[in-house]
Amino acid sequence: MRDRFTPPSAEMSKAAARSGPPVIQHAETGDVDARDVNPHDVNTSFARTFVDELVRGGVTDAVVAPGSRSAPLALALAGDGRVSVHVLLDERSAAGFALGAAKASGRPSVLCCTSGTATAHFHWAVLEAHHARVPLIVCTADRPPELQGVGAAQTIDQTRLYGDAVRWFHDPGPPADTAGAGGRWREVAARAVVAATGSPAGPVHVNLPFREPLVPTGAPLVDAPGRPDGAAWVAAQPSDRTPDRTPDHSMVQALADAVRAAPRGLLVAGWGADVGVETASRFVAAAGWPIIADPLSGLRAGEHAVSTYDALLRAPEFADAHRPELVVRVGAPLTSNVAGQWLERADATWLVDRDGIWLDPSRTATTRLDAEAGVLLEAVAELLEAEPAPGSSPGPDASLASWLDEWFTAERLARRAIDDACDALDEPFEGRVARDVVGALVDGSTLVVASSMPVRDVEGFAVPRAGIRFLANRGVNGIDGFVSTALGVAAGGDGGPVVALLGDLCFLHDTNGLLGARDRGLDATFVVVDNDGGGIFSFLPQGAPAVVEPGRFEELFGTPHGIDLAAVAALHGLPCAVVDRASDVGPAVEDAVQAGGVRVVLVRTDRHVNVARHEAVWDAVRTAITSA
Repeated sequence: MRDRFTPPSAEMSKAAARSGPPVIQHAETGDVDARDVNPHDVNTSFARTFVDELVRGGVTDAVVAPGSRSAPLALALAGDGRVSVHVLLDERSAAGFALGAAKASGRPSVLCCTSGTATAHFHWAVLEAHHARVPLIVCTADRPPELQGVGAAQTIDQTRLYGDAVRWFHDPGPPADTAGAGGRWREVAARAVVAATGSPAGPVHVNLPFREPLVPTGAPLVDAPGRPDGAAWVAAQPSDRTPDRTPDHSMVQALADAVRAAPRGLLVAGWGADVGVETASRFVAAAGWPIIADPLSGLRAGEHAVSTYDALLRAPEFADAHRPELVVRVGAPLTSNVAGQWLERADATWLVDRDGIWLDPSRTATTRLDAEAGVLLEAVAELLEAEPAPGSSPGPDASLASWLDEWFTAERLARRAIDDACDALDEPFEGRVARDVVGALVDGSTLVVASSMPVRDVEGFAVPRAGIRFLANRGVNGIDGFVSTALGVAAGGDGGPVVALLGDLCFLHDTNGLLGARDRGLDATFVVVDNDGGGIFSFLPQGAPAVVEPGRFEELFGTPHGIDLAAVAALHGLPCAVVDRASDVGPAVEDAVQAGGVRVVLVRTDRHVNVARHEAVWDAVRTAITSA
C-alpha cells in the first residue's frame, strides 16, 4: 500500500508556474533560480529520469523524510506509480523503515531526505546496512555549490558524509541541461543500483544539490530516454569465479579432505549464513556432524540441529569433553559469548563467506574460503557421499557414532530441562517468552528480533523449527530504529505475518516509528518485554553488587524509565494486550496476528527475578547432563 505523500501547497505550485521576469536570486535562501540558467525544468527532468532508472534497476520501495530541498525527488517518487512511497516524519525512523524493507525484500530501498542535519540521522542505518550487507540507496538533497561555506541555512558539508561505510559515493552537481545530460543522469541511478546490490551488497550515497525552483515550473522537460524495452542503463553480472557460480574444485576437495580428517567436527551457523536448510542437512549428514545454529542463521531446523548449546557449554564437564577438531563456520559469529569463547578452543576453524568479509573477532580462524557457502557445502556433500568418510558408510565408526550420539543425547536432556524449568512457574520469564513467541508463529512468519536480551533469549531458548524467517539488525547490534525496521520488514516482505520481539528501552528508543503506523495498511505485532530498564546489564560484571553499588547501578545501567508502555501504544492508537501470565503469551501473539494491523503485546517482567530464572535453567541443564 502506498502511503499518502503531501504535495506542495497550491500557492507554491502557482508561484512556480507563474510567468514573468526571472528571479535572479532569492532573498531568503540565496539561491540562484535555475530558470535563469536553463530554459527547461531541469530539476523535474532529472528527478523523473533518476527515479525511472532506479525502477528499471529493480527498486520498488522508497522512504521519504519530508523536507523542502528534496522536493524534486520526493515529487518524482510519489508521481511514479511503480514505486511504493512511505513517508515518515523522523529521519531516524525513516532510515529504519527503509532498512527493514530492504532486509525483507532483498531489493534496494531508496531513502530520501532534505539537506543539513537530516542527513546525519541516517548514519546509524548506513552503518547497519554496511555491516549487514543490506542494499540501500541513500539520496540526500543538498544546497548548490554557491551556498556552501557562506552560512546558508540548513547547509552542511555532505561530501562523503558516511565515510567508508558506503559502497559508492557520488555528487553529480545541480542538474543542468547540457549535451548528454540524460545519459549521465541515468548512469548515476544505474550505478547506484549496481553498487548497492553488488558483492558485497550495501549502502550507497548519492548527494543531490538542487537549485530553486524546487517544484515543477511547467517549462519543457529535458529529453532523457532510457534503454529500449525498459532495460537498465547499466547491468552488472555476478563476479563469481565462474559464470555458473561453481566454486573451484581444489577448494571443494580441500574442505572435503579436512572434513574426512576430523570426525569430531561442527557446522556452526550465524546470521547471514546464506545456506538453505536442505543443503546444510545434507552436508552434516555426509560429514557425520551436528549443526550449532543461531536461530538468526535460519538453520536451526532438522534432525542435526542443536539448540541448547548455550546452556550445555555452561557445564564445564560437557564443554571440555566436546572440544571440536574442526569447525566450519558460515555466517557471522554466534550471539552467545559462552559458545564463542568455547569455539576458540577448536583445533581448526574454516570460515566461509561469499564476499571475503573478515568475520573473525576472536582471531582464531585457520582458513578462510571466499565462496558461496551454500554452493560450496552442496559440492562438498556430493564429494563426501561419493567417497564416504569412516563412520558415515554402513558399519559406522564407533567414535563418530559416539560423537553424534553424545550431542543428540545432551540436546534431548537439555531441552527437557529447559522446558521443565520454564514451565514450572506462570510468572512471565523472558527466556520462556522468547521460546513461546517462536512456538506461536505459523509457518511463513517472519520474526524480527531486537538486540540485547531478546536475541540472546531466542538463541538460548527457542526450539528448532522450520518455516520461520528470522531477521535482526546484527550488523552493528544496535537498538536504533528497531520499531521502524520491523514496520519496514512488514512493508517489504512477502505478506506473511510479521512479529517483532523487543525490550522496553528498544521500544522507547524509536517510538517515533509508531507515528502514523496504524494507517499504513501494515500487519505487525510487537511483543514488548517490559522490565523497566536495561535488563542485559544485570547479566554483566557491573551487575554484581560487589562491583557496582546497587543505587549507582540503577542510575547508570539499570536506567528504570517508569513509563506506561500501554499508554504509549494508546497514544498512537494501537491496540495493546497486557499479559500477566506466561502461559498467555503464545495465545496473545496468535490473537494479535489474526486480528491484523499494528498491535502491541506487552509482557511485564522483573529484572532481578529474570536473572535468577536464567541461572536456575542453566543449573537444571548442568544437573541433567551430569547425572544422566
